[in-house]
Amino acid sequence: MAIELLSPVGDVERLAAAIRYGANAVYLGATQFGMRVASTNFSLDQLADAVKLAHQSNVKVFLTVNILPRPEEAMELEGFLKSAEDAGIDALIIADIGIIMLARRVVPNMEIHASTQTGIVNHLTATELYNMGCSRVVLARELTFEEIKQIRDNTPPELELEAFVHGAMCMSVSGRCVISNYLTGRDANRGECTQPCRWNYHLVEEKRPGVYFPVSEDESGTTILNARDLCMIEHLKKLRDVGITSFKIEGRAKSSYYTAVVTNAYRTALDAVNAGVECPEWAIKELDKISHREYSQGFYFGRAPMMQSYYKGGYVHDWEVSAIVDSCEDGFLTLSERNKFSVGDSLELLSPGEPPINLKVSQIFDANDNPVETANHPMDKFKIPFDGKATTGSILRRMK
Repeated sequence: MAIELLSPVGDVERLAAAIRYGANAVYLGATQFGMRVASTNFSLDQLADAVKLAHQSNVKVFLTVNILPRPEEAMELEGFLKSAEDAGIDALIIADIGIIMLARRVVPNMEIHASTQTGIVNHLTATELYNMGCSRVVLARELTFEEIKQIRDNTPPELELEAFVHGAMCMSVSGRCVISNYLTGRDANRGECTQPCRWNYHLVEEKRPGVYFPVSEDESGTTILNARDLCMIEHLKKLRDVGITSFKIEGRAKSSYYTAVVTNAYRTALDAVNAGVECPEWAIKELDKISHREYSQGFYFGRAPMMQSYYKGGYVHDWEVSAIVDSCEDGFLTLSERNKFSVGDSLELLSPGEPPINLKVSQIFDANDNPVETANHPMDKFKIPFDGKATTGSILRRMK
């Protein structure tokens, strides 16, 4: 079975990036019943357009219906599922057993994928979900390689196994957490997580209110719940060998730049696995050029000795997008600016499937072909000389 690269999509721009940079499938949410309310997401009308765009490139579209619905929401699900089918969605990602069974009745021809929030950590659960009509299960992130192999060896061969390979890790079991709900009233299981696990904490003694004692990691407090990001780009062959058939990237609420860079890196790595060669070093290094926390391999190798991120500020964020390529012809790149850049700046050009190219800006011309020293109006069009090749949607970036 061919291995699928599954990328996150939060809006049309991120959908285009995922398609352009090599995703086999994407997962996205509608404005209802999804777990990422911070994403722009897609209206029901936009879903049909998104599916059409993806299918033109033979990319599948999976729709998240993965909240735990309250009674009033459950009453609206039947119509929503029919609308998803009408839009041409390829599969539904569902966490709630009641929704799974409703989907079986309402849209019987739709594939169902059991969400990681179902908490699938053994072959018994995976098999019962298959018997209920799920064609795929998204495994819990707490599993080791050995445990995944045991699940593969003891489940129907037709059942597909999906696993996360990159992105943010939740400190709770399979994403089911009540800390945000308890502290802020915003329910993580309804897409409203405020990520209190990322906050800094101090200790208060009950008889001395207002006196805060640091839990001594540093002077800012402690981030003992702040999980590192997952990065498995150097271990895809082992994941394939234990039976994973879909490699999932986390990040529907993240930028189109994140979607493009991570998809491109993992596409390159997966192609290398399929060809029986080592992953190019440049692809591995690409993952240091996105906003991320310190990396780990999660639980795949067993209990990791260091799962928490102690990087000051949480994120490593050293690069920014300067512009997106509209076209490359007649010795020029036509660009849509994103962040300020100037004559003399050293930039990197990233095109799909290619290692980045260093590019020094020798000249800049505005939309009227007037020479300018600086491009500093986001979304305006500019041109710079370039004697190479670049595709539409390629990215120009620079280190901050």
